[in-house]
Amino acid sequence: MAGLSDEQVMLRDMAREWSDKENPVGAFRKMRDTGHDEGYDPAVYSQMAEMGWTGIVISEEHGGSGFGFTGLGLVLEELGRNVAAAPLAASSAAAVAIMLGGSDEQKTKYLPKIASGELVATLAIDEGAHHDPDKIETAVEGGKLNGTKAFVAEGDSAGLFVVAAQDGLYLVDGDAEGVSRSNRKIVDSRSHAEIKLKDVAVGNDSRLAEGGDDLRDKVLDCARVIASAEMLGIAVQAFATTNDYLKTRVQFGQVLSSFQALQHRMAEMFGDIEMMRSAVEAALTSLDSDIGSAAQTVAIAKATANDVVHRITREMIQLHGGIGMTDEHDAGFYFKRARVLENQWGNSGFHRERFARFNGY
Repeated sequence: MAGLSDEQVMLRDMAREWSDKENPVGAFRKMRDTGHDEGYDPAVYSQMAEMGWTGIVISEEHGGSGFGFTGLGLVLEELGRNVAAAPLAASSAAAVAIMLGGSDEQKTKYLPKIASGELVATLAIDEGAHHDPDKIETAVEGGKLNGTKAFVAEGDSAGLFVVAAQDGLYLVDGDAEGVSRSNRKIVDSRSHAEIKLKDVAVGNDSRLAEGGDDLRDKVLDCARVIASAEMLGIAVQAFATTNDYLKTRVQFGQVLSSFQALQHRMAEMFGDIEMMRSAVEAALTSLDSDIGSAAQTVAIAKATANDVVHRITREMIQLHGGIGMTDEHDAGFYFKRARVLENQWGNSGFHRERFARFNGY
């Protein structure tokens, strides 16, 4: 584990205590079963805002705490441990886009609202079933934005979209004329929506014009590591839950943890998680230091996180046996959320290929 400052330790411990006591995995089950239209409980998100988490990556100048990506990663890891449903990851990634590419007017208009939790923002990048930021058909012509964005996280309730068009990123209000949403139900029971943009009026005040030609890539790298931090929490808790089960489940007159074959499997998974933690923490630190030079570290982190969380959640199901395949057990929540995050912002193959290109292959 990376060396943390006293403030970061306090933030992590606060997030862990609150998540375990006030928002355990049972809260996610309740949210799913009661069917919140937003895909999360707004009252819970308000509590996160009161604790300052919605403004962790936003500077103090614009109403945030300026705790950086490492601070955000600590919170998301703890939320991931309980598969907490909240737009914190999506809104933070959108806030980064505004911080990197927004004008002073855009920052003043949107960042304080995001930091306070008043405004939920999200990225609207991909247009198909697979992550491919190089295939963008959404375009602006004659001051009108047209296109369709697929599987936009928190798209059902977001008040602001950061939309990728062929000529850059644009800020689009969720209630703007020409914006329509269609809910997409997928396995993790979270908010995902298809966003259609038909003749949406945009001007110079809508475009994120700063940050250079690679602004979109920088924003996506931040989103990738944010997702990886949540996956780290999922993997940690999936392992811990499985380990506890093996220590109590009796088969053939012996607890399962006494079987050497299972001990070896758990030991391998423990090593995988430590490798995953090193990769994710290195990427978070790299983003805090210099987003522009973090691309290779991000590719390693996302590919590693994808692989490890896939294995850990798969083993969680298998080692729990029949009970792990039922909806009554929480194992399925970890498995399903992990599969969505694995494919969000690039699967393992995408990031291995990306890393290879960086190194001339």
